[in-house]
Amino acid sequence: MEESKEANNKKSSILIIGVTGRLGFELAKASLEASHPTFCLVRPSTFSDAVKSRKLQILTDSGAIVLQGSLHDEGSLVEAIKQVKVVICAVNSKQVLDQKPLISAIKKTGCIQRFIPSEFGLDPDKTHISEMDQGFYSRKSEIRRLVEAEGIPHTYISCNFFMSYLIPSLVQPGLKSPPRDKVTIFGDGNVKGVFVKERDVAAFTISTVDDPRTLNKVLYLRPPGNVYSMNELVEIWEHKIRKQLEKIYVSEEDLFNKIKETPYPDNMEMVFIYAAFVKGFQTCFEVEAAGGVEGSALYPHLKYTTISSYLDTLL
Repeated sequence: MEESKEANNKKSSILIIGVTGRLGFELAKASLEASHPTFCLVRPSTFSDAVKSRKLQILTDSGAIVLQGSLHDEGSLVEAIKQVKVVICAVNSKQVLDQKPLISAIKKTGCIQRFIPSEFGLDPDKTHISEMDQGFYSRKSEIRRLVEAEGIPHTYISCNFFMSYLIPSLVQPGLKSPPRDKVTIFGDGNVKGVFVKERDVAAFTISTVDDPRTLNKVLYLRPPGNVYSMNELVEIWEHKIRKQLEKIYVSEEDLFNKIKETPYPDNMEMVFIYAAFVKGFQTCFEVEAAGGVEGSALYPHLKYTTISSYLDTLL
């Protein structure tokens, strides 16, 4: 028991913001499973939501400490930050710029050894589609520049796509399940994209917090078995259903025009497909050459769900 306590004392304490969201909940669970002292900052209104309250109960039953506060209450931010060494923010994309008061509070306290801002997608500095994404990626880059300007120790997590996004439809906008007869392929179908399950993103993220190899770097996730082109995804699916699908190819120009014709936010699925499977912004660069590190190479002991095994659940 004493050895266990000593081991826990060596683990950095972590504050997670956004724990009632899908990824935030997984991050909190992964933090607890890795024996980090885990704190969750939640708004008082959270407790009146039955679903969110249930999530908080699960986390507190596992040892998490829940603190009340918000990104717009500097006092609560400072008090929460003073209790930890690491801050992870997992707010949704619409709230990305709401991290500015958090960054200010982190700077003010001066005690944080690692800040992981809310990114968890494509690398915003390498995704150049600002004319069509309504500032989705430029806002994340803005937060990066602020973190760096303030000299805050950090790690950025570039996990690319969550597996729950696009893969359930086999990258078919508007569909809820994979096609059984015909499939649309965007571009030439040879550009590779990356998908990682939220639970696995959380495990990789928590592994970085005390790792000097990831300090002030981007952690990219490109796990073997999770990096495929659309042609390869279709081939894997065809093998599983034992049937060849009719393939309809949509050119880059046609997809681009469709995005422009479709109002925001209804066009965002196509925007993400364009970024990953036409422009190749997830895989068009070498990780090391970009000054980053790759998660499955750093942490080969971590098991993760492959695309093939995920597709098995959709049969």
